[in-house]
Parts: sequence; C-alpha cells; structure tokens
Amino acid sequence: MAGADSFGVEQGKAQEIVEWMNAQAKKNGQKFEAKLSGYTMQTTKFGNFEMIVWTGDWSAARSIIQKASGKMRAKVIESGYHEKRDLLSAMFGSSSEYGKVYSNGKLVGQIETVKRSGKWMAKTESFA
Repeated sequence: MAGADSFGVEQGKAQEIVEWMNAQAKKNGQKFEAKLSGYTMQTTKFGNFEMIVWTGDWSAARSIIQKASGKMRAKVIESGYHEKRDLLSAMFGSSSEYGKVYSNGKLVGQIETVKRSGKWMAKTESFA
C-alpha cells in the first residue's frame, strides 16, 4: 500500500474534505484513507493548506483529491511528482516534490515543495 504526507486541502474546510474523501473511497470500494497531519503549509499565490496523510492506492488518491476539489468547492494540492534525476543526485539531493493545485475542480497552478524538519514547505509556485 502506498502513502504520502504531501497532499493538502484548503484551510478551514480540511476536516469536512477529509471526511468526504474517506466516505467516497468507502462507498466506491477504493483503497484510500486520509487524516489531517496537524500542520499548515502557507503559499503566497494559493493560500493556506492543511496537510493530510493518506494510505492506499495512488490512482485512487489522485482521483479522490481532484474530485474533492470540485465537489467541495475547495483548493487542494495533489503532490507526489518527482523530477527525473540520476541515482546519485536523487540519493543525496533535497527531498523536493512537485504538485498540482486545483480550485473548484480545475487545475490552477503548480507548486514545488521541500521537506524541512518533517514538514512540507512551498518553494516555488506558478499559475497554470
């Protein structure tokens, strides 16, 4: 089972969104479960996001987070994308991830995040 801690949901709606995502996964028989990670990531261009931890299938996670954006009329970060690098730089380089930012179900931007002290922080942001 896969899992990640780099997805985010709009601050202020996070609990409601996580509950909706878990209910959708259960209703559709998908292997996915999410919970709040307990911290917030601030972005300059997209606002603040409460980070979530999830376990399950990658395809289910990506599908559910995108649907949550549209159904719950919220901004979400679907992260977990990595830049292709050679093995040596991947082992000793920074732990950087790329993500897509959705608002109301539509792609609105991209974000690069880095992990510092166990928490994801926005490094670069751009509109789509």
